[in-house]
Amino acid sequence: MSKRKIVSFCKREKPAVASLISECLSAGTGCMWCVPFLKKLHAQVMEGVEDPDLPVSPEEYARRRAQYRDSGERDEMSKRGE
Repeated sequence: MSKRKIVSFCKREKPAVASLISECLSAGTGCMWCVPFLKKLHAQVMEGVEDPDLPVSPEEYARRRAQYRDSGERDEMSKRGE
């Protein structure tokens, strides 16, 4: 699921809670890696941030996700969606 799709969904549908993103777009329903990031994007949209973003590059996100899939553990920054 792309960040653009998630942000567009949140702006359009204004889900009351971040978990509704998962129900409608299936994001976060597999390995659960992206849940903290979904919550972060949801909060930014609900706060009216014009261009919601994550403080991690796509490459770093992919690297950390691969590490999570190998170890089953999140690093502290990923727990906070950073």
